[in-house]
Amino acid sequence: MTYRDRKLRRSRRRGGGRLGGALLVLVVLATVAGIAALAVGGYVLAITTSTPDVAELKPNDAGATSVIYAADGSRLGFVQSDEIRAPVGSDDLPDMLREATIAIEDEKFFEHEGVDYAAIVRAGARNFSEGGTVQGGSTITQQLARALFIDNPERNIERKIREAKLAAELEEQHSKEWILRRYLNSVPYGTINGRTALGSEAASQVYFSKRARDLELHEAALLAGLPQAPTQYNPFRNPSQATERRNEVLRQMAENDYITPEEEQEAASRGLGLEQSDMFTERREPYFFDYVQEALIERYGVKVVRRGGLEVHTTIDPQLQDAGRQAIAGQLSYSTDPSSALVAIDPADGSIEAMAASGGYDERTFNLAAQGQRQPGSAFKTFVLTAAIRQGIDPASTYYVSKPLSLNLAGYGPWKVKTYDESYLGRTNLVKGTLKSDNSVYAQLIADIGPDEVARTAKLMGIETKLDGLPAEGLGGLRLGVSPLEMASAYATLASGGIRSMPQAIERVDFPNGKTERLGKPERKRVLSDGEAYEVTKILRQNVQSGTGTKAQIGCSNGTAGKTGTTDRFNDAWFSGYTPSLSTSVWVGYPDAQQEMSSVHGISVAGGTFPAQIWSAFMGQANGACESFPTPSQPASLSAGSGKYATTSSRTNSSDRATSGGSDSTATDGYDSEYYAEQPQPVPGE
Repeated sequence: MTYRDRKLRRSRRRGGGRLGGALLVLVVLATVAGIAALAVGGYVLAITTSTPDVAELKPNDAGATSVIYAADGSRLGFVQSDEIRAPVGSDDLPDMLREATIAIEDEKFFEHEGVDYAAIVRAGARNFSEGGTVQGGSTITQQLARALFIDNPERNIERKIREAKLAAELEEQHSKEWILRRYLNSVPYGTINGRTALGSEAASQVYFSKRARDLELHEAALLAGLPQAPTQYNPFRNPSQATERRNEVLRQMAENDYITPEEEQEAASRGLGLEQSDMFTERREPYFFDYVQEALIERYGVKVVRRGGLEVHTTIDPQLQDAGRQAIAGQLSYSTDPSSALVAIDPADGSIEAMAASGGYDERTFNLAAQGQRQPGSAFKTFVLTAAIRQGIDPASTYYVSKPLSLNLAGYGPWKVKTYDESYLGRTNLVKGTLKSDNSVYAQLIADIGPDEVARTAKLMGIETKLDGLPAEGLGGLRLGVSPLEMASAYATLASGGIRSMPQAIERVDFPNGKTERLGKPERKRVLSDGEAYEVTKILRQNVQSGTGTKAQIGCSNGTAGKTGTTDRFNDAWFSGYTPSLSTSVWVGYPDAQQEMSSVHGISVAGGTFPAQIWSAFMGQANGACESFPTPSQPASLSAGSGKYATTSSRTNSSDRATSGGSDSTATDGYDSEYYAEQPQPVPGE
């Protein structure tokens, strides 16, 4: 007779006296143990009355192991926890697994009402004769009650009484099918590599790399035998005992007419057929996965995240991830090459669509794209230019003299600024000074607009790292450095016409109780007028066409803007740029040390070389249709500079002015005059 025939044949008997059942359990156990049953009646009564009803208890059930998905719905991986859970519906639990479980765990499952008193008597008698616990008498319903409602269960009579009461209540409130399904989704099937597989679906994946619905008879029998002693029968550790236990399950199935003797014999002759799965440990895009997991823990707490039941839908695009890695590998393919990291953000809402890096996670778990903080070089000059435009300075009609400087600004010590190759432009406006990335021009501009204003503008646009408001920061001399994620986010503010969006990695989180929290709603704030952003974009667009960033071109002359960055001794190189629909920042360097990149593929690595080429290769695939930057609705109000240094006529007496202290600033870019400035310190007492 099949499982379904037995299920249909059994008529439910409601009621039955939960307290009476528990009393009978204790009386039976006490009798077997030689104890006067009447003497412990009050003890039983006290336990049963102190045990809450099932309706008052919250099941120990957090749902499936938390899982993280990419934007296209593909799985990135499961959140690491001490338990693996993958509950499934009745249709995904094969009859042979149900039958094997009933045969070995609870032959009278369809006949009792939660407690099998005859089984308890048999188990008690054997345990008494053996002088220890060698056989259990718990039904499937009792085991389910233990799994759902009893924390840290101990092997004693008190636990049995509580189980009996709760099991009787479960039988009154739920069908046998519901009880068996919950059992098969809840009980432990063993611990593998420090993680316990709860439920048959998780166990099937772990032991056989297949769904429970696809199990064969010998595999279903192996799983059914595990819950009684999952450590003892673990097939990876004790294959011989696991085989004996499996064959015992098969015999019980044959004795209960679930299978024929021939089927039993054939299944018992099979090997264990183990194929350990890495499904619950393997993670795609591990750097981004870690970034998301940390964000979840920060928002919900580690207990909530690792307890399980969360379905996390992220913003990452697997195709763009592949495009990012291909772009990097296409330029830096040798094992001795420096590393690279790339972040791409949608300016419309801050969604992180790519977070790629060279190298493997097994080599380095440090996320260069989100955690790597390196000196940005002249890529930081964009924030100086933006700050100037916010103050109404017109880059086209504001002129400086490009020359070696020895400056002295109140509040800061002496600061010498020069270019790496000591070539200078002479009298030039800010537009040309930007296209040539001239340090001396920008040093004077910083003095005019104020170092604090540069820092304030950078923070407004999306730089999260602490800035000190010192003059050298505007030229890239940061004390702490910045990450590609920060730079992509800040440049996205320009791409969006002056609206800053907080970077978003998570679109929504689905909870096991059915609730959903949508985190993808953009947190947006206008920090620049669209006219101000457009003025910056016009110059950075020229920079790609005829300045230091020509190798970043993607065939969209009116819709591509960006800035190179190179630090002293070619230790770090950057290209940060954007189109109307995507902002991307690329960093190249050695992650573990300030190592000079003066001879990589025969060249010195400046921002206009590999970073710009990686950016171009990536954006050529990622950007989609060519778009022009929109005309602003509110043009910026600009005028010729009139500050301490900025005038419409050439100034040559700036050598006695100062902006920052303590270092010689030199350029290292063979294509422009970028440089890395050591961080100056304020003059004591000022």
